[in-house]
Amino acid sequence: MKLEELTSKSIGLVLSGGGVRGIGHIGMLKALKEYGIEASMVSGSSAGALVGALYAGNSSIEEMIAFFKETPLFKYNFLTINKPGLVDTNRYFDIFNTYIPFNTFESLHKPLYVTATNLEKGVEEVFYKGDLIIPLLASAALPPVFSPVEINSVMYADGGIMNNFPSEPLKGKADYIIGSNVSVIKPITKKEITSSFQLASRTTSLMVYAINREKIRSCDIIFEPMDLEKIGVFEKSGIEKAFKIGYEHACKVLDALLK
Repeated sequence: MKLEELTSKSIGLVLSGGGVRGIGHIGMLKALKEYGIEASMVSGSSAGALVGALYAGNSSIEEMIAFFKETPLFKYNFLTINKPGLVDTNRYFDIFNTYIPFNTFESLHKPLYVTATNLEKGVEEVFYKGDLIIPLLASAALPPVFSPVEINSVMYADGGIMNNFPSEPLKGKADYIIGSNVSVIKPITKKEITSSFQLASRTTSLMVYAINREKIRSCDIIFEPMDLEKIGVFEKSGIEKAFKIGYEHACKVLDALLK
């Protein structure tokens, strides 16, 4: 593939969920920018939806990183006893709106598709018009830590529950699909599964990956930085490391693909 092909065609960008590992998306975006590659539209779940919104709002790489560094994962006065979940997700509204100062999807600079899970019907739903911040909160509301978010009196939670790699909204709309999957799976040894928590974490990761594997493989270009698996989903101290891993991996992939 030639660089001229990518820079002259419309590109759809798919960003997976993955918690703090989602910072790897930002490193990937820096690499794309250095190669002069820009997406025309974005689709994302959970952390991928947040990075997608920042990107669609023309935030700089530095602003994207600042958003994740300065948004607290756990804050004492955000805890709740009146809602299911440990943290009241709606308390993040002002923080999100500070870094993503757009009230609606239509006011963004690029089309954005945000996936969230309708807990009541048990289906995924894609938001792409109207109010912006509330669907973003819903898409990133990973249970049981964060409380569900109500939209039109319906409870919504993390988009990655039903679709962690939402490429569907971009089908037929873009010439090329570039995917960034930060919910990576690496082979491990039996010594790494010694507790119930490790077992649950491993099996959940395998199920999420299995559901999305064919969609990931069908992308024209896919970024899957395997070293991100070393970083915990809620490990805020891993932000800089995740960014570096995402950037260096994307540079290697693009070098091999285009040169």
